[in-house]
Amino acid sequence: MKIIFILLFYSFFNFNFVKANLAYITNEKDNTVSVIDIKKKKVIKTVKVGQRPRGIIMSNDGKLVLICASDDDRVEVRDAETLKLKYHLPSGPDPELFILSPENDILYIANEDDAMVTVVDMNDKMIIDDIPVGVEPEGMGLTNNGKVLVNTSETTNMAHFINTDTLEITENVLVDARPRVAMFTPDNKEVWVSAEIGGTVKVISPSNHEVTHTIGFEIPGVNEESIQPVGVRHTDDGKYTFVALGPANRIAVIDQKTKKVIKYLLVGQRVWQLAFTPDQKTLLSTNGVSNDVSIINVDKLKVEKSVKVGRFPWGVVISPN
Repeated sequence: MKIIFILLFYSFFNFNFVKANLAYITNEKDNTVSVIDIKKKKVIKTVKVGQRPRGIIMSNDGKLVLICASDDDRVEVRDAETLKLKYHLPSGPDPELFILSPENDILYIANEDDAMVTVVDMNDKMIIDDIPVGVEPEGMGLTNNGKVLVNTSETTNMAHFINTDTLEITENVLVDARPRVAMFTPDNKEVWVSAEIGGTVKVISPSNHEVTHTIGFEIPGVNEESIQPVGVRHTDDGKYTFVALGPANRIAVIDQKTKKVIKYLLVGQRVWQLAFTPDQKTLLSTNGVSNDVSIINVDKLKVEKSVKVGRFPWGVVISPN
């Protein structure tokens, strides 16, 4: 009887308290989302979604998955557990990346085809406003308090600083060619902007909008034209910043304080976007041309496994619990 009780208690404890983090991957060419059990390092589910899915995020409570269905010109909101469609949100043409306010009540969407950032009320499911920005907007970074939004425009080559109270641009900062991602450091004292064609990352001070550092990359045996920075992720402890380098098939590991490259991690082909598990011990990358996801041990700075997904994996988000 004691043994049965212990086994039942152990099963109950595991079922209710030990949950594996799940990674949700948008497969741009298949119009699907693959779900990876990170602990098991394998795909456990693949579902059909809207056309040309790219950006993907989750609500803070982990209950909703939001997907930019770029060729449908709208955002899908799905149940995170079942991935069943709950409803659509409006956007401008060709939504690519987006970000939620800290309270999860406002959604900011970069619409690549109309040079606008669309602002959507999550409760009313309606567009509040459209903010004119540069040509081909993409990257979306937000401060922890939600007061400052940074959008990058790929063709105008600018980072646009936006006051979220007034929904107006307060400053335009010139960066290198084709900026893709804007990411604030955890303390909000810097915003890092990757430039795909420029081959650099610009570090900008939000207090005075000055570029404080320009980070370049050199990889032995890799052509300079193949080094195309895209995804950026910072560790919360201020130790590392990881930058996906596109067709270079590498992720750069950068000392967040000195801005020096420590190491290059070889991953799949055309590495695109990045995401951490909540404890930041594991980093995932989407590798568009090799149709896989790399799973990286952050402590060891080592790629542990490659997991096959759908065609042209683009975005990645990981459940908070």
